[in-house]
Amino acid sequence: MKKSLFADISLLMVALVWGSTFVLVQNAIATLPPNAFNAIRFFLAAFILGGWLLVFERKQLQQLNRSIITSGLLLGGWLFSGYAFQTVGLLYTSSSKAGFITGLSVVLVPLFSLLLLKQKPSRNAIIGVSIATIGLYLLTLTDMTSLNRGDALVLACAIGFAMHIIFTGRYSDKFPTLLLTVIQIFTVSILSGLLALLTEDYSLAFRIDILLEKNVLIALIITSVFATAIAFFAQTSFQKYTTPTRVALIFAMEPVFAAITAYVWANERLTPHALLGCFCIFAGMIFAELPMKKKPSISKDEKQVI
Repeated sequence: MKKSLFADISLLMVALVWGSTFVLVQNAIATLPPNAFNAIRFFLAAFILGGWLLVFERKQLQQLNRSIITSGLLLGGWLFSGYAFQTVGLLYTSSSKAGFITGLSVVLVPLFSLLLLKQKPSRNAIIGVSIATIGLYLLTLTDMTSLNRGDALVLACAIGFAMHIIFTGRYSDKFPTLLLTVIQIFTVSILSGLLALLTEDYSLAFRIDILLEKNVLIALIITSVFATAIAFFAQTSFQKYTTPTRVALIFAMEPVFAAITAYVWANERLTPHALLGCFCIFAGMIFAELPMKKKPSISKDEKQVI
């Protein structure tokens, strides 16, 4: 199996994990404030990966320097901005609009790749992104006629996630994967904790009865291990074998998996336009993976005849 194909499948599994844990997170933040939840979630993930680093991959610590610390802080900062702006934006806009605007990172990634990395997306990728964007709209059936400050905040969230994908692609093959992942995840934990101190009742994060509440405990365990530690380690590991645009298209499957999970676990109804939207997102991802047809070359003899 080609490394690029294996990378795409692995990243699709990451999107599956993120989408399937959406219901768990929603239930948990009804009890524990979202920024406090993220602070604990990312701290536990950093603790798990940090422990693995110290025990089994200690050699990577020899490569700890200013460059990798700066890169990890940058990745963590962009990732934190995505979560933070999305959380605040949801206070002022609907979840459907937030879902659509967050998904616009699938459009922003190829744009930023062109502007920042000078990587021009292929024709198939552009068509795939367009189809996936239509699918995101149908899945959320967003009313974009009246925009508010919440929408602007969620757009900032989409920019944050897009920039995280861009810079992960830039740094993933330059530094040790595990060490880079630990730094960025720990950064998100610290910044989320600081935001919780400023905007939430952070004392709830220290109450044993809250942390041991069933919905909170299950969500923290599953998201910290699978949706954070393993997921971001996988993204950092495998994104070096693919392009940022393809990663964005693969991650656009997250709301599809979230909708399916909500249908199975929370008995939410999937409308016909939502099903069509899911199909469009999937079709866009597949279309972008299709090989480009090479233009037939013209030999010198043929040129002379012409």
